[in-house]
Amino acid sequence: MNQPINQNSMIIKEAKFVSSNTEVAKCPETTLPEYAFIGRSNVGKSSLINMLTERSKLAKTSSLPGKTQLINHFIINDTWYLVDLPGYGWARVSQTSREKWSKMVKAYLRNRSNLACVFLLIDSRLEPQKTDLEFIQVLGTMGVPFVLVFTKTDKQSGQKTQANIATFKKTLLQTWEELPRLFITSAAEKKGREELLEFIAETNDQLHKI
Repeated sequence: MNQPINQNSMIIKEAKFVSSNTEVAKCPETTLPEYAFIGRSNVGKSSLINMLTERSKLAKTSSLPGKTQLINHFIINDTWYLVDLPGYGWARVSQTSREKWSKMVKAYLRNRSNLACVFLLIDSRLEPQKTDLEFIQVLGTMGVPFVLVFTKTDKQSGQKTQANIATFKKTLLQTWEELPRLFITSAAEKKGREELLEFIAETNDQLHKI
């Protein structure tokens, strides 16, 4: 019989910065599960992380895209890691920098054995973006578990959000037989926070049973 989800695991009592690295080999040595957040630059990743943890300055926000350039580890409640990965798709950096970030992220995805899930952030205001679809393909090819998190839903009507998500799902179904789990969020309105934390708690519970 399945055990009920521990509601306390959904409460962020403690969120601490652990390290920033450019090399996977230097990331924390741990068997605790970790959840990585990534998306196109300016997708609202830092704001979402701060909303999720209820720490206004845990992840550094900036008006300039491309702020995150390292693999940033935060330990949550001493039971799991939140990982802030560099964004992709920002045009105002050199090709060399983009290639370096891409290589670093792919090395992380390929070699981090305790990676439980990737939260791929998608701007809900936009039509399907090539860079997002390409990254989804990378995750699929690598066999990395992931979910889609649609952000900035407070910036438009619910009808527009649903229409854009429907278009995104239709596009994915052209190459995918099954869709990943979807979450609808707004950092400004704290929308989706409970659902994301419930998912993490559920996943942690499942991992503990393995």
